[in-house]
Amino acid sequence: MAKTKKAKKTKQPKQGVAAGATPDEVGLDFARAWVTFPDPGDDEQLFRCDLTWLTSRWTCIFGSGCQGIQAGRADDGCCTLGAHFSDEEDEERVAGHVARLTPELWQFHDVGTRTGWTEEDEDGERQTRRWQGSCIFQNRPGFAGGAGCSLHILALREGREPLETKPDVCWQLPVRRTYEWIDRPDDTQILQVTIGEYDRRGWGPGGHDLHWWCTSATSAHGAGEPVYVTYRPELTELMGKKGYAKLAELCEERLAATLPMAPHPADPRPAEPKESKKSKDAKESKK
Repeated sequence: MAKTKKAKKTKQPKQGVAAGATPDEVGLDFARAWVTFPDPGDDEQLFRCDLTWLTSRWTCIFGSGCQGIQAGRADDGCCTLGAHFSDEEDEERVAGHVARLTPELWQFHDVGTRTGWTEEDEDGERQTRRWQGSCIFQNRPGFAGGAGCSLHILALREGREPLETKPDVCWQLPVRRTYEWIDRPDDTQILQVTIGEYDRRGWGPGGHDLHWWCTSATSAHGAGEPVYVTYRPELTELMGKKGYAKLAELCEERLAATLPMAPHPADPRPAEPKESKKSKDAKESKK
């Protein structure tokens, strides 16, 4: 399972309050609508999905309002800490795409090819190398080949989905997939796969101290389409085609409801329905 680098813990936050939260972030604890359904593609597991998150209007605002997870480094977005590889296969897959990067696409091509683009963290776990304060694959603003992840740019240039070229954790964020074996009353077990929001807690205890995080920030909610639509390729990769198709069906049913239960508090508030002339006339006649 893909993992982010754990942010270092500095202090214990109050329940539901992020120590580093900016004024545009809502709290961590609020009502959520969940749905559980059998995996259509695997009868030995089931999905548990956060409809509040997946039908929210969140969108990545990297380069257009993102405040970054570290103060003073807004241009880094969530790339400041580099990316941990989920396993050897993940690293090997990324290496194959790194080999196709050119100096025109990757700002630090010379450094990366000469002295390496991976490193080990303090716990001995492998990750992308940090260079000049952020991930070595992050092109800085002003670079002719384009700012942002060079592996992402490579994918777009080649007509691929970015999930093919980037480390697992990079394309999965801010969706979080976790696993749990569930014991049933008849002494059987089933694997529950949870698909939800990668909020500050997903980074570990130190996540509360991040300078800013987008999933609960009102400034990152306002997309024209909900997450389950904009993240279709990623969710399909995480759930399989049949699993995603069922999720999309359930999300559509939720959005079709007149008043969907437990909307995401960072989403824009829906416009109040206009009162019809007939209703106004009826009220006036009762006076």
